[in-house]
Amino acid sequence: MASMSKQTQFNWDVVVVGGGAAGFFAAIRAAELNSKLRVLIVEKSSQTLGKVLISGGGRCNVTHACFDPAQLINFYPRGGRALRGAFSRFQPADTVKWFEERGARLKTEADNRIFPVTDSSKTIADCLRNAAQQAGVKVHLGAALQTAQKNPKGGFRLEVRQEGEVSLLQTQKLLIAAGSDPKTREVVKALGHTIEDPVPSLFTFNVKDKRIEGLAGVAVEDVTLKMESLSQRGSMLITHWGMSGPAVLKLSAWSARILFEKKYRTALTVNWLGDYRLDAALEVLQRNKDWHENTRKKISAQPAFSQIPIRLWKQLAQFIGDKTWGDISKAELRKLAEELTAGQFNITGKGLFKDEFVTCGGVNLDEVDFKTMQSRLMPGLFFAGEVLDIDGVTGGFNFQSAWTTGWLAGNGLGNGLGNE
Repeated sequence: MASMSKQTQFNWDVVVVGGGAAGFFAAIRAAELNSKLRVLIVEKSSQTLGKVLISGGGRCNVTHACFDPAQLINFYPRGGRALRGAFSRFQPADTVKWFEERGARLKTEADNRIFPVTDSSKTIADCLRNAAQQAGVKVHLGAALQTAQKNPKGGFRLEVRQEGEVSLLQTQKLLIAAGSDPKTREVVKALGHTIEDPVPSLFTFNVKDKRIEGLAGVAVEDVTLKMESLSQRGSMLITHWGMSGPAVLKLSAWSARILFEKKYRTALTVNWLGDYRLDAALEVLQRNKDWHENTRKKISAQPAFSQIPIRLWKQLAQFIGDKTWGDISKAELRKLAEELTAGQFNITGKGLFKDEFVTCGGVNLDEVDFKTMQSRLMPGLFFAGEVLDIDGVTGGFNFQSAWTTGWLAGNGLGNGLGNE
């Protein structure tokens, strides 16, 4: 093991811990506000902006075309209330303007997700890196924060491990933007802050059931999912391991803590017909039964609802046996309607959503001033991004909270230095 020596490096005005979306955005904003600031980003991995590069399948879902802060907060299972005022200061329209002014043109897709026109996340990463370089921001890679202490006379003393050595840094202001890194959480706790326990959010459901067996790749455009008192509506994709797609991911986010406590084992109710009620579904089925041309036709071969893919319909119809429309009884018709509008499935575990990993949990939001992202407990200490107890559903909302909190933190970092 390499020997470690301690050496004090020259002072910084601002040190940002974490070279991700929020950290870069804050560092750039601070340096652009005050060109004389000495701003340093320390990133523990070998490259910056790792999540930016892999997000959206390598396309980077930059933000979402929801430009009303009052509506925007509804996409955040945790943190929406705190973000209401923050979004009035910096929202998706501001994000789009920020990137386009720096040469990264964006486009809005049919589902309101916003991507670079190049369909490459490298466009966004390069834009952020170039903006940081032009603003004079320095970056240290492979540099992991070990400890942070408040100096009696102001500022912070940091121990940072890099290439086997621990260096001492002095900084007037400190921004923690290191996501859900466990070591950083311990540093935050040592600075006196409360951490809400992090648990996974945005994940797929493991479901083993004969009704969806062999249907991997089948998509249903409009389903309603219910779990205890929570429900979500949207499209769903059947996978080899169970269920995925927007409706599942949204429900996983809103029920993240419930599912964690239940060890990812609980009941799930699926309405394959979106907002159809039992009686309405039963009425449609009865019309199919009553239509004289259907009498000899197999139910499994003659879907009553066009929105259900034929492969899925065949397996759901087997729930009442291999019958014709003429043979089915009223009781069996009702059973089929119940299966279509309130099918009962068991979640037996969770999977990952592609290469993205989002957690709920982090710094307690009551301990942060959302006008500046400064700690309410320790002047000069700031937070931004996923280190906070904020998480959004899929669609660009997690990046938007990173841009917003990063921009606000950048304002706080760049203004009034030396006045703590």
